[in-house]
Amino acid sequence: CGAGNTRKDQKKNSPIRLGRGIFCPLPHTIRGEGGSASMKQLREIAYDRGAAVRYAHTWAYCRNPRYFNYDGIGGDCTNFASQCLYAGTGVMNFTPIYGWYYLNPNDKAPAWTGVPYFRNFLVRTEPSPGPFAREVSLEEAEPGDFIQLRFDKERFTHTPIVVEVGSPAAPDNILVAAHSDDTDFCPLDRYDCRALRCLHILGAWK
Repeated sequence: CGAGNTRKDQKKNSPIRLGRGIFCPLPHTIRGEGGSASMKQLREIAYDRGAAVRYAHTWAYCRNPRYFNYDGIGGDCTNFASQCLYAGTGVMNFTPIYGWYYLNPNDKAPAWTGVPYFRNFLVRTEPSPGPFAREVSLEEAEPGDFIQLRFDKERFTHTPIVVEVGSPAAPDNILVAAHSDDTDFCPLDRYDCRALRCLHILGAWK
């Protein structure tokens, strides 16, 4: 557990040695810092897609002990997605209720673990600290993006991360990783969903 997965690893279930930069410690930021754009001048930073995907492979079949495991209380998929996204940005938003952050199980934003709130935070229109995205067609998906799935007629309930994309991009060659149920290098067309939406990460405000 905690070792990066490859296609070969997945078949043999044998871990490989970790590279540098995979583990992401929780921030030491105090509450309120980074919570408002008015507190400091924001600048846009690049999204490290490779770091997000490496994190996904590392923890797809196990749990990072720095974070609570929500498997038994609604599912861990968006918690895992947020961890991957944080691995690629290193920026949280500590705005109460409407931000995107995790400090402990009792002190986190709804967007960290909730499927619709995760999407709403990412596609916000006003700049504020943290990653941001836009909804795009499936053909525009890239590794490190997120695809949310709807299995019933009412709401989206699952948030896998894209780890590999074929050319041209299609459901059979877009591979994802996720928690609840745990998977890695899983073709998107394995999911029997009614609808999906692709969140293309553009960068982060810091």
